[in-house]
Amino acid sequence: MCQLATDERGATLPAFSVSDIETRRGGPSYTVDTVRELNALGETDVHWLIGADMLLSLPKWHRPLDLLREARFVVMARPGWTIDWNALPPEFRHLKDHLVPVPALGISGTEIRRRVRQNLPIEDLVPRSVARYIESRRLYRD
Repeated sequence: MCQLATDERGATLPAFSVSDIETRRGGPSYTVDTVRELNALGETDVHWLIGADMLLSLPKWHRPLDLLREARFVVMARPGWTIDWNALPPEFRHLKDHLVPVPALGISGTEIRRRVRQNLPIEDLVPRSVARYIESRRLYRD
């Protein structure tokens, strides 16, 4: 579905691409390993999007300090979500400078799945190709 979404939006969002390196890798998949593999493939400037709701858990990720050195984090500020920067270890507080506000869209995977289960349209929430894929494979149905 990610590939379908980026293919459909490719003309307007050419900087986005989809990789399956995490699904091809055996065993646990750690972000730091993914960043290193992307670097080895020539992607030397990896930006990693993280939602504000996940930020406080970042210091508990696998090899978090290595990850801070090897990827550029972009923190997506969720509307209505307050970030307690002092709750983060000092090494992570600089991410405050990487905060990007995002508009409240009211779209969530939970809502999309609920609408599919209730036979409500989702074309205004996802690209057309993704909606067709979900419908043709009868995904998210009980």
